[in-house]
Amino acid sequence: MKKETEFAHIARPKPDKGTAVNPGITRASTLLFEQAQNLYRTDMRTYGRHGSAIHDAVESCFNALEGGEGTSLTPSGLSACTLAILSVAKAGDHILMTDSVYGPTRYFCQKFLAGMGVETEHYDPRIGANIKGLIRRNTSLIIMETPGSLTFEIQDIPAICGVARTYDIATMVDNTWSAGLTLNPLALGADMSIHSATKYISGHSDIMFGAVVSRTGNIADKVTRTRKYLGYATSPDDAYQVLRGFRTLNTRFRQQERSAQKLAEWLSTRNEVEQVLHPSVPDHPDHALWRRDFTGGACLFGVILKPRSQGQVIAFINRLRYFGIGYSYGGYESVVIHCDPQLDRRFGGKLPGPLIRFGCGLENVNDMIADVEQALGHVF
Repeated sequence: MKKETEFAHIARPKPDKGTAVNPGITRASTLLFEQAQNLYRTDMRTYGRHGSAIHDAVESCFNALEGGEGTSLTPSGLSACTLAILSVAKAGDHILMTDSVYGPTRYFCQKFLAGMGVETEHYDPRIGANIKGLIRRNTSLIIMETPGSLTFEIQDIPAICGVARTYDIATMVDNTWSAGLTLNPLALGADMSIHSATKYISGHSDIMFGAVVSRTGNIADKVTRTRKYLGYATSPDDAYQVLRGFRTLNTRFRQQERSAQKLAEWLSTRNEVEQVLHPSVPDHPDHALWRRDFTGGACLFGVILKPRSQGQVIAFINRLRYFGIGYSYGGYESVVIHCDPQLDRRFGGKLPGPLIRFGCGLENVNDMIADVEQALGHVF
């Protein structure tokens, strides 16, 4: 069954007389029991923080998306990343983190985990199997993100996970870029696949939500226990919106994927552009690896401009009409940001020019191209 068919039918109630097409929302903190002895049972929910039927439906969608054995839902994409980390890391541990990881995840490890006695070491995202040379006796987790945040390096997940298994080290991949539709890290050997459902899956830039999808039941149980210890909970109303987003995810994603591809190809012909950072573009340094592990692209990519002043870059972005200036991506609207102020890299060297990130929404791609063209012409 194809994903678009699966997501149109998964977690729907069995039809009866006038049955709603989607599960209903249960808003509750206190759950009542007919008999006192049931209050302390461990085989059922005893409090609203532990979820409801609508949460079960969303978890089933994530499991189907990734082929996972269990999913834990969280209030945001960042909380999904931190949950996965905290389910493994303990005082005295050493963690390996790709240098191209999502900034807030990086800061969580640098600022919070460091204070808890966990050491984080950054590695070159293109290290592959050579990550073996960084393994220590106390290494407990390898954190990947592919493509890398902002700079779009592709990591060799099978090679890194192969090394990790040899040393019994847990692995996680932030898989938000692909929405799980064009990359399956669990099938490539990763233990946990992380999603910011704030983006493609909610699809309308009005929900914050996250998920940790686990490859095995043992891993899923560990993540679930950690979620309960931390008190993470998600609103049933938000869960309902995320389920609704799954219904149209594939259709929206494919249009955004095509638009990004066309815009990236057009930008690669422009004299103002030094390099397009989209792994599907043949001159991307990791294009062959992308072709091996991915089945397609996504809505998000970067562009390195030829040397320009910061004032010119800001003027270019301000001139755009159809690209909103703001963080996140994967919603119905196109967005753009200037990346240089937040770049924090130890590997790869200095970029040859300013870095801009485009996220394509559902507007007509020819309008997007015309918008970028007029802004380039006006400023450069």
